[in-house]
Amino acid sequence: MKRIALFLAVPVALLAAVFAHAHWPLAPFPDEIVADSIVVLKSERKLLLLRQGKPLREYRIALGGDPVGRKREEGDQRTPEGRYVIDYRNDHSAYHLALHISYPDESDRLQAAARGVDPGGLIMIHGTGSSDPLIDRWHRLLDWTHGCIAVTNEEIEQIWRAVPDGTPIDIRP
Repeated sequence: MKRIALFLAVPVALLAAVFAHAHWPLAPFPDEIVADSIVVLKSERKLLLLRQGKPLREYRIALGGDPVGRKREEGDQRTPEGRYVIDYRNDHSAYHLALHISYPDESDRLQAAARGVDPGGLIMIHGTGSSDPLIDRWHRLLDWTHGCIAVTNEEIEQIWRAVPDGTPIDIRP
């Protein structure tokens, strides 16, 4: 009988932990805080908001479905690498909110043209668009975007407030 109780207790505890994580509130982030740069570490699946070179906040991210290497062309499922800027925002995004990254730049366009391909575009930092907190929190288990950088809906709200248009973003391998 004890073995059966133990056998049942483990999945119940695991389910409770998953539920708690999905509903755990994000630490508050003061509205007056403004980042002056963003660094994305693709291999570590991290996005860092910085002010004067010091981290303000760190977020876990999901990337494009084929995340290793630079974005080379439309449809390759890769997230770009390089220095860009946040050049506009979309508050009507299907993914809750979205900040546009200035990819492709002139170098990206020239490299794509030399290969006879379209460099792609519409690379964003965005939320999940899901109203389900479990999906929203656990989306990072897979790289699921088409080359964008995804965070939870609550996190994109913080990033949206803290990152003005024109903020530089350095996307590293």
